[in-house]
Amino acid sequence: MAASVKRCACVFSRLQRHLSSRAVRTSGCAVLSVPRPWAEVGTSIRARSTVAKPPDTSLFVPVSLKTDDSADVGVGVELTQPLDKSELLKVLNRFYRRKEMQKLAADNGLDARLFHQAFISFRKFVLEMSSLPADLHIILSDVCCGAGHIDDVFPYFMRHAKQIFPMLDCMDDLRKISDLRVPANWYPEARAIQRKVIFHAGPTNSGKTYHAIQRYLAAKSGVYCGPLKLLAHEIFEKTNDSKVACDLVTGEERTFVDPEGRTSGHVACTIEMCSVTTPYEVAVIDEIQMIRDPSRGWAWTRALLGLCAEEIHVCGESAAIDFVRELMYTTGEEVEVHNYQRLTPFSVLNQALDSLDNLRPGDCIVCFSKNDIYSISRQIEARGLECAVIYGSLPPGTKLSQAKKFNDPDDPCKILVATDAIGMGLNLSIKRIIFNSLVKPNVNEKGEKHMETISTSQALQIAGRAGRFSSKFKEGSVTTMHKDDLPILKEILSQLVDPIETAGLHPTAEQIEMFAYHLPDATLSNLVDIFVSLSQVDGMYFVCNIDDFKFLADMIQHIPLNLRSRYVFCTAPINKKQPFVCTSFLKFARQFSRDEPLTFDWVSRHVSWPALAPKNIKDLVHLEAVHDVLDLYLWLSYRFMDMFPDTMLIRQIQQDLDQIIQEGVRNITRLIRASDSSITDPLQNGKPEQTSAQSVTRRTPGGSRAIMDSSLTSRLVRDGLLTPDMIRQLQKEWSKESDTTKQSSLDTNYFNSDKGKRRKKKK
Repeated sequence: MAASVKRCACVFSRLQRHLSSRAVRTSGCAVLSVPRPWAEVGTSIRARSTVAKPPDTSLFVPVSLKTDDSADVGVGVELTQPLDKSELLKVLNRFYRRKEMQKLAADNGLDARLFHQAFISFRKFVLEMSSLPADLHIILSDVCCGAGHIDDVFPYFMRHAKQIFPMLDCMDDLRKISDLRVPANWYPEARAIQRKVIFHAGPTNSGKTYHAIQRYLAAKSGVYCGPLKLLAHEIFEKTNDSKVACDLVTGEERTFVDPEGRTSGHVACTIEMCSVTTPYEVAVIDEIQMIRDPSRGWAWTRALLGLCAEEIHVCGESAAIDFVRELMYTTGEEVEVHNYQRLTPFSVLNQALDSLDNLRPGDCIVCFSKNDIYSISRQIEARGLECAVIYGSLPPGTKLSQAKKFNDPDDPCKILVATDAIGMGLNLSIKRIIFNSLVKPNVNEKGEKHMETISTSQALQIAGRAGRFSSKFKEGSVTTMHKDDLPILKEILSQLVDPIETAGLHPTAEQIEMFAYHLPDATLSNLVDIFVSLSQVDGMYFVCNIDDFKFLADMIQHIPLNLRSRYVFCTAPINKKQPFVCTSFLKFARQFSRDEPLTFDWVSRHVSWPALAPKNIKDLVHLEAVHDVLDLYLWLSYRFMDMFPDTMLIRQIQQDLDQIIQEGVRNITRLIRASDSSITDPLQNGKPEQTSAQSVTRRTPGGSRAIMDSSLTSRLVRDGLLTPDMIRQLQKEWSKESDTTKQSSLDTNYFNSDKGKRRKKKK
């Protein structure tokens, strides 16, 4: 008993000191002292209100509280009395309704939404906890008995709010970490030298990249930064063919020409893989207009601001000149501009193709969906013509193989059917570009599919592939498949390309780690959401789209990984629309988390290697996904070498798989015929489905044009709402209904006839 009294006395003494520091009573009303750090945060935010934006509190996810097992649990009851829950509920509800408390909470970072969430959590905590902390118990007891003021509850409410919303206590630090207003300062090595920036500006086929590469080849050391693996491979081969030792670096591949693995003075790489710490004499940044790309623009920004080269040669559209000048003004560097004109003539025809019967050698039909590619290639070969096929999800080797087949003057294949994947990275001998459609499917922020008219920049990039200087056709032309699209194409091509006004940025792993230090219980997806919400950028920059990153982060959130490994996994370049690739990504992360190496045998079992030749389009699409999975393995192997050890074996089977896919694409018409796909409408007795060229074109309310396929069935199949099995079942049901309807009609006619009437009378 004595020990208990002594313990209570100690706790009571501690409570007195605690309470006296929390509130000062004045005239029966509590005047609360705001903790100093938060007063400073509020002042800081107000002082720079012109640049700081309020946080998106919908991203603040409350964390679960751990049960308090401290020594003073139960002491409150010993010092006062048990609390009446019904009376306590009335007190808490009065506290919630007080405008003064809501205003004070807002001053401490709790807007109306957070205040409500925090109160619900606080009320649940108070009413459901079997034993409250002693200080809170005593305050609530005093308020219930009329010995305390309702406002005395606020410090304990705020203490609880900061426990479930830890970001409230470190908002100023989070704002500083996510301050992206001066990205040029992120690269001290580049700022330590005075770089010379040369902009090679011009349309496609103007020789701008050629001149930059000539300077790159003449330099003692250099780096080429391109948007695609195919372009990096091309420069890698050209450089070595010119007797200049050059290495290749892409996300999935490292090739060193030195037998002992020593790095060469020159390197060709994809732009995401360029080093911003290695010194070079010359650097080439290709396709600079992609600096405004919503997803990848950050890589061009990083290269332009961060490359340590004496000369930076930038190649791209003239629309980027003013912006690059403005960007370089922030680094104190001037821009020298070289303008180029197209090397071969280029024209827009006055007549549309109208029919595939009017195709000529050297024609390229550009589609924006695989279904259109499958349909058109089948119709072309039905006319006795051979065609090559190129689309984005094909492996690089298959794309090159199809390009070679089309370019070969001795090959009977004279027609190309392709997506906008031909816009860069492939040298093709095209005489005439034919747009099958001028609208391109896109997915908006909500994940909804919609159609958009292609931009002037996109149209010029694709149309400019016709009549290239290095091809056998010395002039090019462009037209459309459908005559209604031709005036729209002319209008698009006659417009000026929109000037580039902003450059992309992306949070780094280090910035996310600093966020995680302050918010240890937040998920990675939530961390990047809060980062973007709080980030401050000036008018020249924007934060790139992080939807794919968040998609992967949410997918592997339940898998135990350290933050850096989780971040690296989530930056993997995979197509989230492919279920098999996403499943493989998940299995890779799970195996990695168990600290079990992903061996060749393990991967072979997962992808069912060796693969069989595709029998239909579905098989071909699956093999393309398998190729992407092997790409993912190689990409991860250069970041976690010990956990992905069998790089050489995986690369070998990937090359074998590429050959299998090439064979499948060469026989794509046979695969299409063998497929139960949306290309043939099962309800039209095998009639070919209307392609986009034969579809109805309508104008949307916003003025853009959209394609409406006249076949409802084919559209439902294409959108995944119907399957061939479902269609067959519907056919059976409709057939039965049709028979029933016919019989009913016959019976009606029979009884309406004289013979039917006579028989009815006899009955």
